[in-house]
Amino acid sequence: MPDTEIIVTNAGEPSTKASLIVVSNRLPFVLIRNPETDELERRASAGGLVTAVCPVVIKGSGLWVGWSGIHLKDPNEAIPESNPDDQTPTAGLKSEQVVSVNIDSKIFDSYYNGCCNKMFWPLFHSMPGRANFGGEHWHDYVTVNKHFAVRTIEALEKCLAKNQGSEKSPPIVWIHDYHLMLAANWVREHAEEKNLPCRLAFFLHIPFPPWDIFRLLPWSDEILQGMLGCDLVGFHIQDYCLNFVDCCQRNLGCRVDRNNLLVEHGGRTVRVRPLPIGIPYERFVNLANSATRVLNTSKMQIILGVDRLDYTKGLVHRLMAFEALLLKYPQHKEKVSLLQISVPSRTDVKEYRELKEEVDQLVGRINGRFTTANWAPIRYIYDYVSQTELAALYMDAAVCLVTPLRDGMNLVAKEFVACQINESPGVLVISPFAGAGEMMHEALLCNPYEVNEAAEVIHRALTMPEDERVLRMTRLRRREAECDVSHWMRCFLKAVGALEMDDVGTTIMQPVSVDDFDDYLLKYIGYNHKLALLLDYDGTLAPIAPHPDLATLSPEIKNVLYKLSNHSDVYVAVISGRNVDNVKKMVGIEGITYAGNHGLEILHPDGSKFVHPMPMEYEKKVSDLLKALQDSVCRDGAWVENKGALLTFHYRDTPNHLRGAMVDKARSLIEKYGFKATEAHCALEARPPVQWNKGRASIYILRTSFGVDWNERIKIIYVGDDLTDEDAMVALKGMARTFRVTSSDIVKTAADHRLPSTDSVYTLLKWVERHFMGRKARANSLTYRPTKGDGVQMQMSLEVAASANNLEV
Repeated sequence: MPDTEIIVTNAGEPSTKASLIVVSNRLPFVLIRNPETDELERRASAGGLVTAVCPVVIKGSGLWVGWSGIHLKDPNEAIPESNPDDQTPTAGLKSEQVVSVNIDSKIFDSYYNGCCNKMFWPLFHSMPGRANFGGEHWHDYVTVNKHFAVRTIEALEKCLAKNQGSEKSPPIVWIHDYHLMLAANWVREHAEEKNLPCRLAFFLHIPFPPWDIFRLLPWSDEILQGMLGCDLVGFHIQDYCLNFVDCCQRNLGCRVDRNNLLVEHGGRTVRVRPLPIGIPYERFVNLANSATRVLNTSKMQIILGVDRLDYTKGLVHRLMAFEALLLKYPQHKEKVSLLQISVPSRTDVKEYRELKEEVDQLVGRINGRFTTANWAPIRYIYDYVSQTELAALYMDAAVCLVTPLRDGMNLVAKEFVACQINESPGVLVISPFAGAGEMMHEALLCNPYEVNEAAEVIHRALTMPEDERVLRMTRLRRREAECDVSHWMRCFLKAVGALEMDDVGTTIMQPVSVDDFDDYLLKYIGYNHKLALLLDYDGTLAPIAPHPDLATLSPEIKNVLYKLSNHSDVYVAVISGRNVDNVKKMVGIEGITYAGNHGLEILHPDGSKFVHPMPMEYEKKVSDLLKALQDSVCRDGAWVENKGALLTFHYRDTPNHLRGAMVDKARSLIEKYGFKATEAHCALEARPPVQWNKGRASIYILRTSFGVDWNERIKIIYVGDDLTDEDAMVALKGMARTFRVTSSDIVKTAADHRLPSTDSVYTLLKWVERHFMGRKARANSLTYRPTKGDGVQMQMSLEVAASANNLEV
């Protein structure tokens, strides 16, 4: 793709040749209905995202996708233009550049309040005890994300149609925040189906938690894969990036590059980047310069706190620290006052109402304890405060306390610094658990959990010499002036568009190398253990092909399999969905075990054969189902493969728009005839209703070959690429090292690790060859040991099969 050329306008606002499509939970303005005229009107929204991004969308003829803040009865009702007197950043955003998302109010409430606010918000802020994991809310979250994806595709089509014939780069679709962590997968899927060029990016405005907290989420795999649907994933700071990369490796088994912050997923390299957001610095400087002073600071030092009333902000801890300050340093009485502004938040939620009551009671208790005739220690404002008023308060405050228990960035700290225009500046006290705490090194760090230590830090801030205050604030102001919100926007455009100019190492994961498997396997296998290799065929040893007969082994893989099959310490079994004779013919190596029809047939190296019995009535049903499928759904490139014990309905060559109805009809027929319909790669398998799968077959093979104590005698590697292989990966969990070959964006797997292709399976086999070929042959080599009663053809009875179904591990 062509690079995105970044342009800086006279006003310092970044622009780009590529159109920008922003996708966020809310539009950059809210709609209200005029009670007199019954017409919709715009109301401006504030915030760093709007300030930074809206000018780029406007100048680049981009689009903004989001909810309008009102549930419209008519989803096609026109969005009004902005008021002619509007001077906010959204004023130039025309209604034709807005794609409004309208969703049923009950579903939206469940998605927003139930899932986003009661599940993701506390968990991502490392407070899992407050999280409520509700399956219904998750379902509605998925529904809303799919709807946003549909509207985003409409916006992409509109954008491409408008730019048709121009030399613009592919549009950038930029998805924002924890409300829309799944949307990218469906955007990518639909864009590829419709051949719509675009680049996908995601930015999270809250913290990303460490793995031991994130894994508590029942749908953690889905969230990670949703974010990995993008080409670029951005966070505020490096720590959040590393947490995300770690979760991708440990949850999903992805290959990662921590040094360059890269994740391999779905056959793509996803870049992970720290992109710390800034503020419109000059705007706050101008607000401070024009502000009217509201505080008398000649005899009183003001400690300022400005927070949304939320349990993540640490308000209770802050009040307790201020109380400890007055107790330990009584000289501050009647000379210092805490002005705490708490902006109302989620007032309809019980937890927030209880927090307000707790804060109210604590303020009342502290004031009751220390208040004198001329002085009250705490002035508490529970209300919205305009930016103009805030600028005046920032300017006059001696100390600003930004002490959240956890926060993504916290822009209050930056706003305070911008408004410190006095010759004798104030002091910023910041929590290390706020994203801003990682970069604002000249501020005083304060752990809000350590109440007494926090009191000491506040005392130090109040008594800091002027020369030190000037030095610290000068450096803070210089950094925030440089790294303002426009700088954040430029960094994003550079990261997503000008890839070759990226300063943070390489942007592409290196191919899988033999040495990579040292980390995965060396400690597990060691130098004294023997190995059982259990391998799927199609999609694992051989690439998926349009027709099964075309899926042949490469000479390189066949050669390494042949060498391993002749090594005394390595046992090889190929477990396939093909019938057993076909898979043996395709591999063509003697001395290994072959399992066909997902383990219903197993051919041992000595020629003995296990065949799982199938109820007599299903022998006829197979032919009846074959005929029904051929008559009903075998058209437009679809066909049925007869494997004897089961059938496979293939639709790889069927056009996408015809697949849905065809697959539904095939599934209905399969179930009508009493078979189980199982998903495969662009195929649907009809399997007889017997309690046997690749997992049961794998344990049977291992027990038959190595005895009942097989799990103590050997190490196991299982490699597969399909849903049918998941049965084996689940059955062998904790007793084997499992690998899932996948190039899909959305795959939930029980495997320990993911591999991108059959080429990487070859690399894995080369590692095994390198590891074992240096060993000396052992007397007790791995050879097949037939159990008593095995014959050249072992047709098991129903009684024997029943006992085999309950094999002990």
